Amino acid sequence: MNARDVPTLRPGWRLQWEQAQERYVLLYPEGMVQLNESAGAILSLVDGERDVAALIDELSRRYPEASSEELAQDVIDFCVDAMQQGWIRHV
Repeated sequence: MNARDVPTLRPGWRLQWEQAQERYVLLYPEGMVQLNESAGAILSLVDGERDVAALIDELSRRYPEASSEELAQDVIDFCVDAMQQGWIRHV
């Protein structure tokens, strides 16, 4: 996955904020995945229109204290892992 790839959730999967758990969860037909804060922040921006570079730019604005290089690598690493897990794909 590179900065120009546009990630989208896998068809049939949905991201939802769970107030009771105070976290995002990823719902799919067979169950759900509880996401940590970082994963929720990234996936909340995945809309099938923004590329990975746009995700990094937005997260850099939201978390200005984070190192730009580390944040960019973390987002790319997460997207690669999420794609391998089958949570997302790129269009």
